[in-house]
Amino acid sequence: MMIQGTTRARPAHVIVVGNEKGGSGKSTVAMHIAVALLKSGRRVATVDLDARQKSFTNYVDNRRTWAQRIGRDLVMPDHICLDGMVDLPPTEDGAAGSKALTDRLAALADNNDYFVIDTPGHDSHLSRLAHALADTLITPLNDSFVDFDVLANVDPEAFGVTSTSHYAQMVEEARNQRQLLDRAAVDWIVLRNRLSMLNSRNKRLVAASLDELSRRLNFRCAEGLAERVIYREFYPRGLTACDDLDETTLGTRPTMSHVTARLEIENLLAAMGLADAGESLDRQKLNAA
Repeated sequence: MMIQGTTRARPAHVIVVGNEKGGSGKSTVAMHIAVALLKSGRRVATVDLDARQKSFTNYVDNRRTWAQRIGRDLVMPDHICLDGMVDLPPTEDGAAGSKALTDRLAALADNNDYFVIDTPGHDSHLSRLAHALADTLITPLNDSFVDFDVLANVDPEAFGVTSTSHYAQMVEEARNQRQLLDRAAVDWIVLRNRLSMLNSRNKRLVAASLDELSRRLNFRCAEGLAERVIYREFYPRGLTACDDLDETTLGTRPTMSHVTARLEIENLLAAMGLADAGESLDRQKLNAA
């Protein structure tokens, strides 16, 4: 979207990673998208709206520290962490809060092509503002009805959708605000994370419920990140599956899990309409080989 205060002919594209449930993999997804875009030559600013947990900020800091330790130049985004209690007006003043957030983004917009915004795992004024600014909204969702509950309630016998839940309702409000703001539509993608490798009954039921809900709420489903130990191992060093993962960068020898993880990210980028960024990763992988 066009960030207020900027006169760029080609406005920055805002990608928001949001879900009101913790542990869904938001920061991991946000970091991988940001690094993939950077590796493809885009200029990227990252924004952490969870000033309490700071998972995204710590991920970026870990990356900077590890790069210095191993003597490698790892691509880095322009990063800020916003605290709604410190950086923005009180939540009661919605108009002032909206202007303050867009002003902060405008300060970065001239030098960046993309914003990747990580939101907290709870309802907040900042999170609502960010959702209303999104061009692309990514909602990571662990493949279980426990996590599905933030989107909708289901019938306990037939598992059909009975009503939408708090987060889905908030997203609909944000999309309506965006439509009023500049008549733009938010591309909402629900990302099925931690998918089981087995074709279990739960996997089939969740898929059917998501398919039903997607038609009602107009979002797209995509397969996300599988349950891989390497994603948890990446975090302390700030690495991603998009990096050039040799033994020096990783601190250990790469495995087929790293190759498969990169394919997952390429598939995610393709689902987001960023297939050329995924192809760039694939070329780097081939060149490295």
